Amino acid sequence: MTKITKKRKEALTKFDKNISYPITEAVDIIKDATYTKFDASVDLNIRLGVDPRKANQMVRGTVALPHGTGKTIRVLVLCTPDKEDEAKAAGADYVGLDEYIQKIKGGWTDIDVVITMPSVMPKVGALGRVLGPRGLMPNPKSGTVTMDIGKAVTDVKAGKIDFKVDKSGIIHASVAKVSFEKEKIVDNAIELIQTIVKLKPASAKGTYIKSIYLSSTMSPGVQIEPKSVTTIQ
Repeated sequence: MTKITKKRKEALTKFDKNISYPITEAVDIIKDATYTKFDASVDLNIRLGVDPRKANQMVRGTVALPHGTGKTIRVLVLCTPDKEDEAKAAGADYVGLDEYIQKIKGGWTDIDVVITMPSVMPKVGALGRVLGPRGLMPNPKSGTVTMDIGKAVTDVKAGKIDFKVDKSGIIHASVAKVSFEKEKIVDNAIELIQTIVKLKPASAKGTYIKSIYLSSTMSPGVQIEPKSVTTIQ
């Protein structure tokens, strides 16, 4: 059995794990129960009443968080030479094509997002075995395969994130840093949750939002009362 640390024991005294809290109270608890020496991420875990094995119940999408994520996002743009200046002007960290494809084939993945254009996807597709397991493979549905390279880079740098329900029916996403003001964390969390609500599949029956937990890096999870963030069930 894993030994519970002193700080985790203290964190668990900050709330009742059997109670669902309004989002504003949950944020207060997380900020008070985080003891990391670094600026921890604030994460949402949302369990949905869907069957991800069925194509018509897959929930995935993107959302632009109003206050960003607080993370420094490293963006690689794989594009033709005529799009390189546009990518660099928008703030891409790495821009190129063949040289970066070779680097990735060699195991380099020191990036957070890969953006590319439709015409070079045949080359990028060969990187699926490396990028896929790391969640880095560009996808038109997440806006990372596009001709509007500049906008895609700007959106990602400003706090646009993509999300996808996993095989257990849960969406995991980082929405802020603990150092954010309470109101900004609440705004970001609500923006993500309401976006997910709007994507409810027509074929999903019963309760859609089954549970929502808020946590920070290495903190316990605090259950959020779904009605405090959405009225759609």
